[in-house]
Amino acid sequence: MASFHPPCFHTTIIISCVVFILFFSPALSLQEPVLLLSNETHLDADDSEVRKTELFPEILRDEAVGRLNELGQVSDANGYLERTFLSHASVRAAKLISKWMEDAGLTTWVDSMGNVHGRVGGANPSSKALLIGSHLDTVIDAGKFDGSLGIVSALSALKVLHVNGRLRKLRQPVEVIAFSDEEGVRFQSTFLGSGAIAGILPVSSLHIRDKSDVTVQGALEDKSIEINEDALSHLKYDPESVSAYIEVHIEQGPVLESVGLPLGVVKGIAGQTRLKVTVKGSQGHAGTVPMSMRQDPMPAAAELIVLLESLCRYPENFISQNGQCDASVVDSLKGSLVCTVGEISSWPSASNVIPGQVTFTVDIRAMDDMGRAAIIYELSNRMYQVCDRRSVSCLIEPKHDANAVICDTGLSTQLKSAAYAAVKKMAGEDISDVPVLMSGAGHDAMAMSHLTKVGMLFVRCRGGISHSPEEHVLDDDVWAAGLAILSFLETQM
Repeated sequence: MASFHPPCFHTTIIISCVVFILFFSPALSLQEPVLLLSNETHLDADDSEVRKTELFPEILRDEAVGRLNELGQVSDANGYLERTFLSHASVRAAKLISKWMEDAGLTTWVDSMGNVHGRVGGANPSSKALLIGSHLDTVIDAGKFDGSLGIVSALSALKVLHVNGRLRKLRQPVEVIAFSDEEGVRFQSTFLGSGAIAGILPVSSLHIRDKSDVTVQGALEDKSIEINEDALSHLKYDPESVSAYIEVHIEQGPVLESVGLPLGVVKGIAGQTRLKVTVKGSQGHAGTVPMSMRQDPMPAAAELIVLLESLCRYPENFISQNGQCDASVVDSLKGSLVCTVGEISSWPSASNVIPGQVTFTVDIRAMDDMGRAAIIYELSNRMYQVCDRRSVSCLIEPKHDANAVICDTGLSTQLKSAAYAAVKKMAGEDISDVPVLMSGAGHDAMAMSHLTKVGMLFVRCRGGISHSPEEHVLDDDVWAAGLAILSFLETQM
């Protein structure tokens, strides 16, 4: 027989429970407010039950942030984050990610280019697979979110499905790939990982050498990974076996922060070119060679760098004179063209020696491929003119070239809906539209676009800072990213 209690008894119990939850539940800690639409947006206490049952903060936020912090400590350097292709830290990171993949219910393996894979067959293992990925390598003195966020958020979303018994209900296979190299720091050649999967990595890439004279093939063999021309060709996925590729990545810019939203959808990625410029002169004694008789490559290189800056800041003053581009191309360059000299070195690099050689890198990016090609053409012509005038020699070597990529409209619409649903759930109310952005940074999606249609989701980062230890993503924005991928995956059931 059911016991009876007067209404006041139930009221007392309810009040006691609310007080207990408010003061003792870690999910509602007042020390870490839920940051969503702006730095002041909080979830109400009344939403706590929805938050627990539908938003999975323990996995999508708490565990994900913990994993990002853990991965951020896996470094080859003391005092800063550095994790380049097939370094000791890269191998440790790969093992850690493989463990997390297994924790999400995925079958795992490492391929012949060091990429880490985790796959679930879903309800139809033979159907086309959805690929989700990003890179596990970093730049030197890196932040801990670039690349890693895309891997961790995807695994967190899949783990939610796994622990709730829904992973096998996916109507198609889903595969997460942690690409071994995107940044190109060690071998100055980007997309070694995703390029192999997409089938665009030339065989010659195996013979590129790093600063220690180790080849890509040698680096793989040092880690007991056998690679040759046949093995490289077998890494390419059959386009008929893949339905799409999506990637979550920090924005690396300030737009999302400026509009107070955690997520945005990417409509396209700028094309990019990397060059290596070598200026050779005559090496000599700093105190005995008269200024008028020098063939010094250092001031020549300095002039070339200033030339690059002028060309990229004011392209209309250079290109339009020669009639190579119409007005619309010049206008597109004004809005998107960026050029950078990120590395410079001299030989023999001694304070009392006129250098015999100066080498520097050039990075050129623009949304308009024809305009970017025109900039490179103009830059090359003018560089050779400067070198001739200064009686030094110039060599311009292309190191990387990738055309601009337009993201698939259908995928972008789905990702936008998923981002909207995620943010709305967290806010508990309607929100403004999800921003649509262009990306000036290169991503693995550029390489994967040669294999299949691609879509990308950007996540807000503080100050737009990236490639820096100051790179930061709010805990709740990590949560929003995972929830958006979860919402996207739920449409695949």
